[in-house]
This record gives sequence, C-alpha cells and structure tokens, in this order.
Amino acid sequence: MSIFGSIMSKIFNHASAPAPAAPTTPTTSPAPSAPVAVPAAQAPAAPAAPAAKVDVGAVLGEMAAMKGGGGNYKTSIVDLLHLLDLDSSLGARKELADELGVRAGADGTAEQNIALQKAVIAKLAENGGVVPDSLRD
Repeated sequence: MSIFGSIMSKIFNHASAPAPAAPTTPTTSPAPSAPVAVPAAQAPAAPAAPAAKVDVGAVLGEMAAMKGGGGNYKTSIVDLLHLLDLDSSLGARKELADELGVRAGADGTAEQNIALQKAVIAKLAENGGVVPDSLRD
C-alpha cells in the first residue's frame, strides 16, 4: 500500500461505524401445526450508501488526545506520521513526496516538509475528507 494510502486508511477507518447487527428472528413462533416457510435464499442486499464524509480534524484530534497531544500534527508532516503510527523517516517522506508530486525544497528540508503536509491535507480533502481551516493553514 502506498504511504498516502496508509494515511487515508488510518484516518478514514479510525472512526468507522460498527457493522450492522444481524437480523433477528421473531420471538413468537407459529402454531405447531402450521407449516413454516423458509426462504431458499435471501435477496441480495441493496448496494451500500456512499460512506459518510470523514471529519479529518475530529479524527486527528481524537487520536492526538488518545496519545497525549500528538505533537504539532497540524503543521508538521513528521508529527502527523508519528500520530498515525507510520514511518516518518526521510526515506518515507521522499517516497510520499514522489507519490504526491511535491517538488519543494531539498529532501528533508523544512520547505519540503511544509509542502508535503499541505499536499497530504489537500489530498485528504480531495478524497472525501472534511478538513477544517485549522489544518489547511
């Protein structure tokens, strides 16, 4: 899986709703002499509705609270990757920059890291994430 794919997976699947409960059978049973019709197969389920938008800010805030703060994940790509328990090494950031087409500054510089953070947040928004202004700045 790509690094950005891992980022999306960690954020978009963090607050996923529990699976719906299996249908229950009626608590009353028919009279003993009445035949019971058992369907051979149930009709296929209707396609699932599109997933609800994921509030990226809320998910990251919750994750940061669970980890005692999360560092400066709102502006630091390294802290964001740490928060998501992903590799934040220079090699991983170079790979992420290649994935997202970020060509700002030399590898590992503050200029590149800032551009990378902004690119990740923009890409999350492009892929259905609800990103608050506090993460876009």
